[in-house]
Amino acid sequence: MTALAVAPAGLAPLSLARHLVVGMADCKVSRDADETLITYALGSCLGIVLHDPVAGVAGLLHVMLPQSSIDEAKAKANPAMFVDTGVPRLFKACYELGARKERMTVTVAGGAHVAAVEAEDSFQIGKRNLLMLRKLLWKNGVMIHAEDTGGHQRSRTLSVAVGSGAVLLKTNGAVQPLRPDGPASSGREP
Repeated sequence: MTALAVAPAGLAPLSLARHLVVGMADCKVSRDADETLITYALGSCLGIVLHDPVAGVAGLLHVMLPQSSIDEAKAKANPAMFVDTGVPRLFKACYELGARKERMTVTVAGGAHVAAVEAEDSFQIGKRNLLMLRKLLWKNGVMIHAEDTGGHQRSRTLSVAVGSGAVLLKTNGAVQPLRPDGPASSGREP
């Protein structure tokens, strides 16, 4: 007999769902209620989840860098690499499956700094990714509903169950739900 992974209370065991892996600089959307979108190794990168509970649509984007202007050829070949080109692509892909902006929830994880102390992180990619995302969402009247962002470099795994919209965050081996009223709200240092 195969043992099932134990999920937090109220959530289905992870192994019952089909997992669709979202790689680095990748974006996937689904309206298959039995699928789970999952991305690994979020450090300074951002994992951005959209979910529309009425349309039953979820999308997950794993972006690496804030602005496409640093390499327009790469941005054209792979818009999911950059916040400013990947986020609009994620929203459009969700709209194509029937999602509507006013019903979607936005969940974000990642954006860590890579140095032991944030001030020593020369490029501050994680911070710049978050600033670009917040600016882009604000300009479009969209709010982040739940997040686990910032802090010192640590690997985060982010997943969303398409059918329920349940978002799970795994950090340092611990799995917890990531929701507006949940325990994880920000990994920022004081």
